[in-house]
Amino acid sequence: MGGKEVFHGNKEVVELINSVQFDWDKIVETLIDFLNNGAGNMLSSTLTAAKSIISGVSTFVIAFLFAIYILLQKKKLGIQAKKVLFAFVRRGRAEAVVEVSSLTYSTFSSFLTGQCLEAVILGSMFVLAMTIFRLPYALLVGIFIAFTALIPIFGAFLGCAEGAFLIFMVDPMKALMFIVLFLVLQQIEGNLIYPHVVGNSVGLPSIWVLAAVSIGGSLMGVVGMLIFIPIVSVAYALFREIVYLKLKKQGVDPAELEV
Repeated sequence: MGGKEVFHGNKEVVELINSVQFDWDKIVETLIDFLNNGAGNMLSSTLTAAKSIISGVSTFVIAFLFAIYILLQKKKLGIQAKKVLFAFVRRGRAEAVVEVSSLTYSTFSSFLTGQCLEAVILGSMFVLAMTIFRLPYALLVGIFIAFTALIPIFGAFLGCAEGAFLIFMVDPMKALMFIVLFLVLQQIEGNLIYPHVVGNSVGLPSIWVLAAVSIGGSLMGVVGMLIFIPIVSVAYALFREIVYLKLKKQGVDPAELEV
């Protein structure tokens, strides 16, 4: 049954159907142009995104496996490195390099391990306390604070600001309770937990910790804030050792200068 027969008696519809003309050449041309340009660009973008994802995943897997291999072979690789060092470098300088490397390793290891453990403890404290006081987003805020706490000095306050904002969207009074809770837990963490977990692992005065965080953040962002503290700590320890050796050669007792 044709279109005219269906709409017989409705002259406007019949006239509209008669006026519609399909330019099949134009339709085919448009379809070919879409396949050549639009679909081609879409396919190209999809392939590029897929290649980037596969490349990123493969790089991460290779780096992860390589890191595990280094950890498993850490002792053997260290012995091999010492042999090569002592074979090509004068004994005194080789011993100095070994001592600096040992100091660097122990400082980074103590700081990063303590910082990660302290962040996990702090995040767990917030999840537990927020659950007890029935504050919203307890798990989400606790995890976020645990991650931001990896950044010394400023990190936990960033987590507090984000958590307070999320809770404020639900209940402003509970946001105020969260801020008070944060101040209480921050005091407990700073005075009781942090000294025992991280302690004086970096051996830096507070002013140098602040300087290291500021310089590292300005140069390398969040990663710089995290790694510049042990770097500055190693430099501080080496410089202090040099100063003490110089004072000893000049016959000056460092304890006399501290009076």
